[in-house]
Amino acid sequence: MDKKTVRDLDVAGKKVLVRVDFNVPLNDKGEITDDTRITASLPTIQYLLEQKAAVILMAHLGRPKGQVKPELSLAPVAKHLGKLLGKKILFAPDCVGEAAQAAASKLKPGHILLLENLRFHKEEEKNDMEFAEKLASLADLYVNDGFGVSHRAHASVEGVTHFLPAAAGFLLEKEIQYVGQAVTNPLHPFVAIIGGAKVSDKIGVISNLLDKVDTLLIGGGMANTFLAAQGYKMGKSLVEEDKLDLAKELLAKAKKNKVNMLLPTDLVMAAAFAPDAEHVTEKVKNLNQAYMALDIGAETSKAYAEALADAKMIVWNGPMGVFEMDAFCKGTEAVAKAVAKSRATSIVGGGDSVAAIEKLGLAKRITHISTGGGASLEYLEGKVLPGVAALDDLRRKMIAGNWKMHKTVSEAVALAEDIVMETNGTLNEVVIFPPFTALETVADAIDGKHVGYGAQDLHWEDKGAFTGAVSGAMIADICAEYVLVGHSERRTIFGENEKIVASKIIAAYRNGLKPMLCVGENLAEREAGKTARKINMQLKSALRVISAEDAENLVVAYEPIWAIGSGKAATPEDALEVCTLIREKIGKIFTPDIARKVRILYGGSVNEKNAASFNLSGIDGVLVGGASLKADTFAAIVRSF
Repeated sequence: MDKKTVRDLDVAGKKVLVRVDFNVPLNDKGEITDDTRITASLPTIQYLLEQKAAVILMAHLGRPKGQVKPELSLAPVAKHLGKLLGKKILFAPDCVGEAAQAAASKLKPGHILLLENLRFHKEEEKNDMEFAEKLASLADLYVNDGFGVSHRAHASVEGVTHFLPAAAGFLLEKEIQYVGQAVTNPLHPFVAIIGGAKVSDKIGVISNLLDKVDTLLIGGGMANTFLAAQGYKMGKSLVEEDKLDLAKELLAKAKKNKVNMLLPTDLVMAAAFAPDAEHVTEKVKNLNQAYMALDIGAETSKAYAEALADAKMIVWNGPMGVFEMDAFCKGTEAVAKAVAKSRATSIVGGGDSVAAIEKLGLAKRITHISTGGGASLEYLEGKVLPGVAALDDLRRKMIAGNWKMHKTVSEAVALAEDIVMETNGTLNEVVIFPPFTALETVADAIDGKHVGYGAQDLHWEDKGAFTGAVSGAMIADICAEYVLVGHSERRTIFGENEKIVASKIIAAYRNGLKPMLCVGENLAEREAGKTARKINMQLKSALRVISAEDAENLVVAYEPIWAIGSGKAATPEDALEVCTLIREKIGKIFTPDIARKVRILYGGSVNEKNAASFNLSGIDGVLVGGASLKADTFAAIVRSF
């Protein structure tokens, strides 16, 4: 993920405020009946304890609506957590105020404090900044490990990130890793199973998935509305009459996108909505109009299982019928068994879907079981989760301007100073690459400002009889931080091969410079489907000569040669695909953790009109050519990120 995780924080000796999702069910005796959400956060809590941090947990329970309700106190959760961890959990009678401050101030490394129910304060759900600041004042760092609440912009989820360094816990990281992959980079064939009572509850999810999946299976009450939209008479079955046109639109979208959208061919029809109701399985073409559909039939269950057999990724959310009634749970259970049997990466979310998996003892055969109902639905819908967006970025966005062979010394200084003024206040890293003749003068003019600078090239030797060349030692001497290596123009016009590029990479690191390695394919290679092959070769050749430690300071720019100066940029989707490929390759050369830290930019006819389209998770900025030669234009690109 592109956000910092708890591993990226130095937590030793620090107080760490952790948002967890401890909204667990309690019986009449105040006993926890399902501790899944508590156990899910244990890895993060245990890691923090091992790293000598003092842990302050905050959560909500139920819906007290801003009032103190003793029956919704988190005190029983504190006791249960203590049993799970085998240690005493300190409990504060409030989440803010003198009691909370006193408890937090006394907390020592290796100890845990659980704050009282956040929602006893109405300011929590209002994301009141004063309330958020009071929460933040209890600690030095913030970790969000509550995926189930990350779709809410509440004070403990979004507000505290304005006051503390913020990172994801292991649970949140895992949720984003799996659910996020289904949204942004799914494996194919990709099959989604969507159930539940109403189409209206999952319109956005279905619509978004129709742009990504190969097959979509529909079950539960919502299937009735789709069948009715196709002209079937559904008897007393639940049908959303006001959503029939929408169902038709979704069916049409599936056909247009060539998605294999499967609906039930037989249904379990019941005389009443009751566990002991008389029922019979019937074909959808000839349903008993006095009965109602409460489950998918055996024929449909078999067809759905067959559709899942060859899948490489499966997402399942929602039951196939009235799962809580034993007579009408067979369809859901059949799907659960098929998902578990599949070799696909499987992601299951939603209470009834998860309950079916756990009831059948199949949890260990599922790749990932999501803890967030509403959060996972909104994520699958393609929405930005406030609790995730608010966390600190792992990689700071970079906007770089390569001036190439343009600008005299005086012109370069004027442009650099204008860029400093125009981009003042940006949170992005801004770097310019002036021509060699102006580099030192520009450095003197903007040194200490927020705009950095680097060289457009370097020689692979630090000194020698190389007429016209400039060495890394000379560049470092004027305090430049970056240097371009392997730019497409150096490769194509000046004939630099992979051996030369690798030698220049070594020279850059030897002189304390951070290389920006440029890679990319030409038009013939792209049209021949050899983009991945070319990029992999360039990366392998350049990076095999550096250490893992050096790799963390690397910047890679994907510059498709066919787009350089042509005015024809890659589509954002194409750029993201190659940037993802680059990160995966770096992960194989070094480690996935190192690959997470490497910034990957897109460069190729970037301008103020298209720059914002490349502001995607997985693309960490842009390398700009001609559009960086005017301060206002370049500043507009900086602001677009």
